Amino acid sequence: MKIDELKPARGSRRRRRRVGRGLGSGRGAYSGRGRKGQAARSGTGPRPGFEGGQTILSKRLPFRRGVRAGGVSHAGGLPRVKYAPVNLEALNQFPADSEVTPRQLRAARLIRRGPVKILGTGTLDRPLTIKAHAFSKTAMAAIEKAGGRAEVIQDAGRTD
Repeated sequence: MKIDELKPARGSRRRRRRVGRGLGSGRGAYSGRGRKGQAARSGTGPRPGFEGGQTILSKRLPFRRGVRAGGVSHAGGLPRVKYAPVNLEALNQFPADSEVTPRQLRAARLIRRGPVKILGTGTLDRPLTIKAHAFSKTAMAAIEKAGGRAEVIQDAGRTD
């Protein structure tokens, strides 16, 4: 069978609605547009957002300027970096004296995507070299107390 021999599935092709073809058609006389007014005229009608002369919604809302930061409007500033959080207690699954990177955290299914921030919840019972984009102060102290090292990865946009 060739592609040009295929027929469309039954019921998949709908006939075009033919308006203005007599009273018996159900769409005769005014062609489904009613009698008079803006909707009965040719053309597409009012522009998008037009509310009949009332001040439109976008003008009624508070005026916002500048770059939005995390959905909150304040002048200036860049969007906040959204970190993938990892608690210290989750890092105990890695062998002692190993290096933990965002790639290994993703392989262990501790994060999905984005830059990583290590948080100080729980305890770390082994020395690890942890490379992440950000650390909380308590996490940094706990890592050093366990005999490990915390290294900050500079580029927050990458996860490798």
